[in-house]
Amino acid sequence: MTSLMNTDSDAAWRDRGLPVHDRVEALLATMTLEEKVAQLGSVWLDGSGGSATGSAPVPEVFTASAAGDVDDLVRGGIGHLIRVFGTAPVTVAEGLRRLRSLQERVVAGNRFGIPAIVHEECVAGFATFGATVYPTPLAWAAGFDVEVVREVGSAIGRDLRSVGVHQTLASVLDVVRDYRSDRVEETLGEDPYLVAQLGAAYVRGLEEAGVIATVRHFTAYASSRATRNRALVGIGLRELADVVLPPFETALREGGARSVMSSCTDVDGVPVAANAELLRDLLSEEWAFTGTVVADHRAILFVASMERAFAEEERPRVLPLRVGGELPETRGYGERLVGHVRSRGVEESLVDESVRRVLRQKVDLGLLDGGPPVPVNPDEVDLDSADNRWLARTVAERSVVLLANDRSTLPLDLPRRSRIAVIGSCANDPLALLGRHAFPHHALRRRPGRGAGLSIATIRQQVEAEFPQSTVHYARGVDVTAGDDAGITQAVHLASLADVALLFVGDRAGLSGDGTERGDVSDLSLPGSPDRLVEAVLATGTPTVLVVVSGRPYALGDYADRAAAVVQVFFPGVEGASAVAGVLSGRINPSGRLPVQVPRQPWAYPSTYLHPLAGAISALDPTPLYPFGHGLSYTTVRYETLGTTSDEATTTGSVEARVVVRNTGHRAVDEVVQLYASDPVAPVVRPPVQLIGFARVALEPGQTRLVVFDVPADAFSFTGVDGRRVVEPGRITLSTGPSSADLPLSADVWLSGEPAHPGHDRRLTTTHDVRDLDELHRLTVDPCALEV
Repeated sequence: MTSLMNTDSDAAWRDRGLPVHDRVEALLATMTLEEKVAQLGSVWLDGSGGSATGSAPVPEVFTASAAGDVDDLVRGGIGHLIRVFGTAPVTVAEGLRRLRSLQERVVAGNRFGIPAIVHEECVAGFATFGATVYPTPLAWAAGFDVEVVREVGSAIGRDLRSVGVHQTLASVLDVVRDYRSDRVEETLGEDPYLVAQLGAAYVRGLEEAGVIATVRHFTAYASSRATRNRALVGIGLRELADVVLPPFETALREGGARSVMSSCTDVDGVPVAANAELLRDLLSEEWAFTGTVVADHRAILFVASMERAFAEEERPRVLPLRVGGELPETRGYGERLVGHVRSRGVEESLVDESVRRVLRQKVDLGLLDGGPPVPVNPDEVDLDSADNRWLARTVAERSVVLLANDRSTLPLDLPRRSRIAVIGSCANDPLALLGRHAFPHHALRRRPGRGAGLSIATIRQQVEAEFPQSTVHYARGVDVTAGDDAGITQAVHLASLADVALLFVGDRAGLSGDGTERGDVSDLSLPGSPDRLVEAVLATGTPTVLVVVSGRPYALGDYADRAAAVVQVFFPGVEGASAVAGVLSGRINPSGRLPVQVPRQPWAYPSTYLHPLAGAISALDPTPLYPFGHGLSYTTVRYETLGTTSDEATTTGSVEARVVVRNTGHRAVDEVVQLYASDPVAPVVRPPVQLIGFARVALEPGQTRLVVFDVPADAFSFTGVDGRRVVEPGRITLSTGPSSADLPLSADVWLSGEPAHPGHDRRLTTTHDVRDLDELHRLTVDPCALEV
């Protein structure tokens, strides 16, 4: 087999001194059509390093489709090896040994000795056995913290590179349009600007660590009709351009993402994986994207089997000009693509275009340099390091959202020998803290004997540790995955005897197991049958703190009015229990904000906050129970002034907005200062308010700080009647406050000049600067007029 290798070390494509373009062209010129097409394919193998076909312990979704052994699958080369570490529970040493064996066979199987790009999953951490599971992305979004998300990306990227992984399925940049939809917990919320900024930060961290980030799902995957996974997306041009696409553009331009995943859906009847207008005209030409586009898992087959418009006998289903690679297995490509080229159904130049992109990335990754593609020191790798744990804990602590605390029950200030009732199955289940793409949910459900693979404290354990002078009693109550009410009697008994009841409800993530959050839902009722449990515990009269641990917002009805306090926790990861207990005790001052609204009734779920409310003409009130951006703390922050350095700006310029906030309480806090804009008069329907900037500001007791936002006029742009993006002259109202529905301060700015039509080079980010102004409240001058 080694005789097939090109041993000519003087080949131009091996010369690291040549420009990348020249190396790629030199290699491409020597490749046969079959060798080119092989670079566009991939294979998903089982953990032993062999074809998963026929491997009983591995379900079909994890299997390679082609028959034969590994050597058959990689003969002539291969573009990607998929989930070598993420399919089965393997230690670092085992995974590296198997990866090294696979890469050796890939290298030996093609005459150029080209290794494969190794591709893994990392929605909430490196999805492999024993690696740190960070909070789910919806929890990152609740932190409104760009820098810490970038640190998460960097940490995960370093772990991936340490074991020879080159590319990862990274940020889900879908903007939530309906909370019933599948995969809400993988998103970064319902606001396109928040999704864009946090998504770009995560991508930037991964790319800085040397990992190719694949952003997904391009595009409109979360906008399907009736919230059904892979259903038709029937949105209009304006919603696509102004809501759905900006996060992708930001992640490519400012995050530096080098790969995009096309989604398994169709927009206005055209499958995205076959949509030349999106993948070629917009992505490649208008946005000048030079990286790869990989098809979502089986998206090529989706084009053929679901849409039927691209049947194999009628036209090629593979469309290589629009897709740079096929995941997770070579089905539509391979021999089928070669046949289409031979029969002139596909031009070979289009194959060359895609292969160039793949080879360029292999050059960037050093895979054409002839060195070992797999690290050689597995003993030095720690995928669950102390630094990882600290970072996971930091994200979790900043993500906890205090929704209500009307009776000032929190933080708990309990006397010695007090009694605490901890109620709810998720309080005693470590996996209840993890999102669906965490490895224990992703793969270990099918192997219960292996355990979680890493230490995860339960909320019950952390409450006991947080309150050592109290007695903690636990009752399961009602399980989130079943309707058994047998535990309610014990829960009520413990609550009746307790000084305070901590009632945990929510859902349990699951990808292919028995989770309650693993798919679309018909309404936003809490899973299982928690109503009787909640009603019974509240009826005891014991002060009750309701804690929701979930992957999407659920309707809470009038529970919020009757509970002593309400806390929302989106799956907080391996350090989540400590974060929850710390907020309850007051060790942590909560600073999370809602990246999605919380509805009041399960059937009257609101549209996102960007939609004008239609309650006046609807029998169902869509007003949320808690709005986007909402979150309380254990101190008070006053928004003192909002001003601009000028009340006029041009349609091509920028606006400097200055917000002064003061901590009027007795505890330090991180305040999330949110800046919104509204366009009172426009030729198309515009959101009532829309987030255009935010800053996480640390405030000591009594401290006053000035936040200066540099807002580009491009932030006020929208898609006009003629389909072009425009910044129109006229009045813009800026507002600020602690949530989208609590904006005590506003200021008007007039945009002058001709209508501007910003292009792909427009400014996508509102920058900010935070300055200390401890004595500002004593001054008589206008703080917004101070020189910064």
